[in-house]
Amino acid sequence: MSKRDYYEVLGVSRDTSEREIKKAYKRLAMKFHPDRNPGDKTAEASFKEIKEAYEILTDADKKAAYDQFGHAGVDPNRGGGGYGGGQGDFGDIFGDVFGDIFGGGRRGGGQRQAARGSDLRYNLELSLEEAVKGFTKELRIPTLASCDLCDGSGAKKGTSATTCGTCHGQGQVQMRQGFFAVQQACPTCHGRGKIIKDPCTKCHGDGRVEKSKTLSVKIPAGVDTGDRIRLAGEGEAGEFGAPPGDLYVQVSVREHAIFVRDGNNLYCEVPISFSKAALGGEIEVPTLDGKVSLKIPAETQTGRMFRLRGKGVKSVRSHAVGDLLCKVVMETPVSLNERQKELLREFEATLTGESRKHSPKAEGFFDGVKKFFQDLNS
Repeated sequence: MSKRDYYEVLGVSRDTSEREIKKAYKRLAMKFHPDRNPGDKTAEASFKEIKEAYEILTDADKKAAYDQFGHAGVDPNRGGGGYGGGQGDFGDIFGDVFGDIFGGGRRGGGQRQAARGSDLRYNLELSLEEAVKGFTKELRIPTLASCDLCDGSGAKKGTSATTCGTCHGQGQVQMRQGFFAVQQACPTCHGRGKIIKDPCTKCHGDGRVEKSKTLSVKIPAGVDTGDRIRLAGEGEAGEFGAPPGDLYVQVSVREHAIFVRDGNNLYCEVPISFSKAALGGEIEVPTLDGKVSLKIPAETQTGRMFRLRGKGVKSVRSHAVGDLLCKVVMETPVSLNERQKELLREFEATLTGESRKHSPKAEGFFDGVKKFFQDLNS
């Protein structure tokens, strides 16, 4: 049976932020948690589906694979590093969700730890020249930063959080349902064990504020589409002093008007005239460092490839440098005047009876065609 779309499972759109995905996940996990729906197999199945969707959509690599290839991109049975859940111990799932929602593990409870800040992703588009040579780029990143007025505590300056009177600082309360006792996050302090009675006027008790920051990022020479640069600690600030997340700069390289890149090699097509191909000579070809001369031997055929060693891209992971491969393409002359046409007719006449000598490929081709039809009719 085919799986439902992960975005549909969580009730979010494809452009929803990671923060909103987490909110949707917690809301649904609370609703379908097996401890809240004892003996309900439908709720249990929904709970597993919700957790699977959450784990995929909050992992940058898995989310990118899912967005491009669907469920096949995160299926471990199809190869690669796909999603590894689905067959795990159900007790492990309980432990994870109790930690996320109820503040602490299933075994022992305790206060909910302040959450680490979310990781951020910045899509950076580069020209081929920028990617090959490397440079320093200033990025302006919108993020959640620690409130400078309360130093991230959420409490008004000069005050501090007090112990929660409902859970007495434990972060959890015990709810009885018949013969069963279920521990849940304290509804008063939401699992923190503390209450901010006098919140900061700037962040309103959250400990974080929306802010844009400018970062100077060094882009190494040789990066290519799909490469990712990690800036540790430059993501969103954590809750109430928890560690910040990381910033990932995702690189993509625009198509170039002349060159095509394949790994560390560059490819380009260079047009040459009929006379240059027949008689030989030198032509100028472009490289990323400027023009260079290329010697064309006499009787060069269109499509021939010439290799210029060391004129490609230096690998971002080693000192190896690729090559530039130039494919020469013979260009048929256009807009000929009468004299030029006459000269070509005279030239064509000189080849009469000697076509095998001057055009061996053409002769071989037509000989093959003739034999094909003879065999067909025999």
